[in-house]
Order: sequence, then C-alpha cells, then structure tokens
Amino acid sequence: MYIDTHTHLFAKEFDNDRDEVIRRAQEAGVERFILPDIELSSFEVMMKLAEKYPCICLPTIGLHPTSVNAENYKAELDFVHKTIDKHKFAAVGEIGIDCYWTMDYVEQQRIVFEAQLRMAAERDLPVIIHARNSFHEIFAILDKLMFLNIRGVFHSFSGTHADYEKIKSYKNFKIGIGGIVSFKNGGIAGVVENIPLDDIVLETDSPYLAPVPYRGKRNESAYIPLIVRKIAEIKGVKEDTLARYTADNARELFGIA
Repeated sequence: MYIDTHTHLFAKEFDNDRDEVIRRAQEAGVERFILPDIELSSFEVMMKLAEKYPCICLPTIGLHPTSVNAENYKAELDFVHKTIDKHKFAAVGEIGIDCYWTMDYVEQQRIVFEAQLRMAAERDLPVIIHARNSFHEIFAILDKLMFLNIRGVFHSFSGTHADYEKIKSYKNFKIGIGGIVSFKNGGIAGVVENIPLDDIVLETDSPYLAPVPYRGKRNESAYIPLIVRKIAEIKGVKEDTLARYTADNARELFGIA
C-alpha cells in the first residue's frame, strides 16, 4: 500500500531494534523502503541492510551535501564514481546543496552536486535532491544541466508555491512529502493543497522529522499512515486514493516492480 521513498534505516538510531522497526512498518502497510546513501562511512551498513531485505530495502548511492568539506569531497566523490556500477541502485542520492548549517563549503557542494547529477543522467537513474535553504543554488545548476533529461525527487519539500512551479517546469520531478506537512508552523500545507497527486511521493526521512503527534521523537516508517492522513485531509481525497497514487508514482520513478 505504501512506499517510504526516504528512510535512513541504517542509521545508528535504529541499531537496537531495526528489525522491529521494519516489522512495524510492514504491519502498517509499508511495502518498500528507499535507503538514501549519505557517505562512505555509512555505505557498508546500508548495503548489509539491503542484502538482508532484498527487494524490500532498496539502496541508493550518493554523497550528502552536509558530508562535503574541503578535505574529503574528492575522495568521497571518487568512491561514488567507482561504486555506482558495482551494484544495482534505486537512485543517486541523497545529493544536493545545504545552506542551512554552514556556507563554508557551498562551492564544493556545487561541484559534488553537478558531478553526481551527470553520473545519474549517464545511467538513467533518478536523483534524490536535498534542498535546504538552497533552492536558488540548485535551480541554477539544474537550469544548466536539464538538457541531460535529469529526473528524480525533491525530498522533504519545504518550499513555496513558486519553488514548486519551478520544479514542475522541469517536468521530470516528484515532490517528497513527509512529517513536515503535519507541523502547525511547517508552512507547506497551502502548497501541498495545490500539488497534483501525480507529483507526490511519500517519505519519512526517519529517524528525523517525525509527524505529529510524535514530533521531536524518533521517526520511523510505521508513521507513514499519519502523513497520508494529513495530506488526504489537506487535499480532500480518500486516504486509499492517495496511497494508490503515491505508490504508483514511486514505482515509476524508482523502477520498482
């Protein structure tokens, strides 16, 4: 019924009960989990989880923008380049630009982001884009590279309607909606109201960004139905209709049988 298109199930927050977390999610109707790669240090744990749950936990490959610094980015990017063809990955991600935590390495982030967009396009893989306080920077790079027919998802969307319209103009992107949609001060309910069902995929970004009433606690994929309930309420549609659309969107985007 549901596909969680963004969950860090390999994170240390799940070390004590990872199997139970997956079981609870499956009981809640979550049938697939997309695992967004972060950096070299987390890669092995992610791949072991994907091997333990084949066709259920689907790994990606990529360097997260907040893992980029002046000293490591070349070696980390080289690992992505050398590894991308060694396994079957659902996407290239989590990639992007983050201007929230620091502006110190934005130029390196731009280099890494563009390189990974090109890797994805060369292999016809979707991308998972992290955009935090950085839509302007990301749009500038996409505007330059969209001739490559890049496709993917803007994960954990928290932008404005104008940001959505810009993303829509690229034609090949979905919008990842997670727990933020339930936050009273999240500011995206009005935007989500005007996003067509064809453009939405579900995500948790667990262990982060748990929806109300679990805000501030560890997030997990079993909370996807709470996100569905809130989106359905905002859009005035039935929950099963929303579930069907979002699952179909995710299957198409990530090539899930």
